[in-house]
Amino acid sequence: MNASAVADTPPASAVPPRVWLLTGHKAGDNTQVVALAEALCWPFELKRFAYQPWELLSNRLLGVTLAGIDRPGSSVLEPPWPDLVITAGRRNEPVARWIRRQTGGHTQLVHVGRPWAPLDCFDLIVATPQYFLPERANILPIDLPLHRITQAGLDKVAEYWGERYAHLPRPYWSVLLGGNSGPFVFTDQKAIRLARWLNACVRNEGGSVLVTNSARTPEQAYAALLSALDAPLSAFRWGDPAEENPYQAYLALADRLVVTGESMSMLAEASATGQPLYIFDLSDCPAGGAGVSGDCRPWWLHRHNLRYKPLSHHLAMALAPRRMRRDVSRIQERLVASGRAVWVGQEWKDGGTRRQESDVERAAARVRALFGDL
Repeated sequence: MNASAVADTPPASAVPPRVWLLTGHKAGDNTQVVALAEALCWPFELKRFAYQPWELLSNRLLGVTLAGIDRPGSSVLEPPWPDLVITAGRRNEPVARWIRRQTGGHTQLVHVGRPWAPLDCFDLIVATPQYFLPERANILPIDLPLHRITQAGLDKVAEYWGERYAHLPRPYWSVLLGGNSGPFVFTDQKAIRLARWLNACVRNEGGSVLVTNSARTPEQAYAALLSALDAPLSAFRWGDPAEENPYQAYLALADRLVVTGESMSMLAEASATGQPLYIFDLSDCPAGGAGVSGDCRPWWLHRHNLRYKPLSHHLAMALAPRRMRRDVSRIQERLVASGRAVWVGQEWKDGGTRRQESDVERAAARVRALFGDL
């Protein structure tokens, strides 16, 4: 993993900054970092990192350190040092700050998401409303995570994949499933509730269901959904080596999109298509209209919420400092309030807002401003 991948983006007429992207094991973080770099149209190098088991302890105690990374399993860090580092995620923050120390403070640091380090350690922070960050000059609030979806790219994907689904009736209901995350637990009962709503939609409007799970989708919940669906169907299991992953095709071909609400990256990419977007609320007391009611007892009365991740999230929301909390429902609610989405169970109204100004272009403009007229 020591080799750096160099983008083939052509340089501008002026000498552009030297850019490093710090990436790790989270695909969502990596996608945002690359999306921002591509929007800058400057050449960049990818630096990939693996981590030590003790990285949380070393990062919190030492701050500016490389002690949390697995040096033999990570990209080499050596001169010439970058003018700009773009990073995301807690694990790469100490590495970014270590790089800036090597340049005597010359390197500009851009962080995507909520940093754990003090906010003034970064020249620019690009963050979504799920994090409770204050208003500051070096913080750019955006509505959704950064993504790489473009209409030109969707058109190419649709052309490549279209014939494979021509036997299925339209409209295509593309269903993108996330899974267990923070306070959200994807149970069999929730999967069946979603399947029944989809069945009703297809009976009323016609069409087919194109569904894919993801790495976080519990297999039992996915099986329950597939068993309960009675509509014409194309289903993909994430990680199946025998099939080409159709995720991009499901985005490109969709006439309607249904996305589980805990997946910020899926919501961002689905919203970028401009197609009607339905959010399936994975909470125990879901938002939405008739037919999607859940079990609205207090969270601690649900056995599935007493596992480590949901329990730790609920406790953190109650006890942690405000800046360290995370509430993805703030993104869902903003999408619905702005007319870019509705809840599963609600009716999509034609004329709803489909696309808005690109967050990635706004973020790129702020990064360019760090370098003056380049």
